[in-house]
Amino acid sequence: MVAQLIDGAAQAAKLAAGLRSDVDRLSELNGSPPGLAVILVGNDASSAVYVRNKTKMADSIGIASRLMHLDQDVTMRELLHCIADLNGDPSIDGILVQLPLPAHLNASEAIAAIDPRKDVDGIHPFNVGEFYSGARGMRPCTPQGCMKLIQSVARDITGMEAVVIGRSNIVGKPMAHLLNTANATVTMAHSATQDLSSLCRRADILVSAVGHPEFVRRGWVKPGAIVIDVGINHITTGTAGRSRIVGDVAFDEVSDVAWAITPVPGGVGPMTIACLMGNTVNAAGSRRHEFTPQVDWIMDF
Repeated sequence: MVAQLIDGAAQAAKLAAGLRSDVDRLSELNGSPPGLAVILVGNDASSAVYVRNKTKMADSIGIASRLMHLDQDVTMRELLHCIADLNGDPSIDGILVQLPLPAHLNASEAIAAIDPRKDVDGIHPFNVGEFYSGARGMRPCTPQGCMKLIQSVARDITGMEAVVIGRSNIVGKPMAHLLNTANATVTMAHSATQDLSSLCRRADILVSAVGHPEFVRRGWVKPGAIVIDVGINHITTGTAGRSRIVGDVAFDEVSDVAWAITPVPGGVGPMTIACLMGNTVNAAGSRRHEFTPQVDWIMDF
């Protein structure tokens, strides 16, 4: 068996193309396009790449992106002042604080300072409460993207057994909730889980979000499973010390037994960004009361 490749870049491009018409309509209605502000603190190379990819997709579909690049030693007061300014800016529909922040800054306080209506990451405490209560509001971008990728190969997952490795508030917990909402039977695994490999072998859908390179091996995967690899890990190989990116899943091994699998890079990452764009369009639409999105597929699971 050779697994079907779940091409996140292609799926993200399709999603972005669908959003373009709504961006155009919003621009006509309001006289200006939806606005997305991204706050980047410091000069972390990985964060800079992520931000560049986000602003690139925003610009490609007509969303006006604004980068707020703050110094590494910015104070918490200065960061909160920046967020407050964006909260009050009518041209900005979405605000994203790129994580992680430097250690001297309180990420929870920064996120809580964002106007919930502009929290396009879907991680403000108010939006988290709405999410788990079943309201149709902002959804966390990475789990939302993962669900769209799963649905691209298995529209109905009712009754399937799903295992999520990782219990972070950003990916693991909301991922489990979305799978459960879609009527899968879900187990959340973590560092204290006993006999993890046996648990994973039961999964029809296996999602790994632990941040350990090639952690999931061939023998962990049920033949015919759908495997979603959220991990992005930089490893150094060879005598030249070259760096490459791998996921949490040993891709070459697992591709021999899985039915469908996401690559790294080119899998979950592009879909996360596309869902961020969808959240930005929805945020803009909800703030501009005469606007109704032409399609609601971004919420369709």
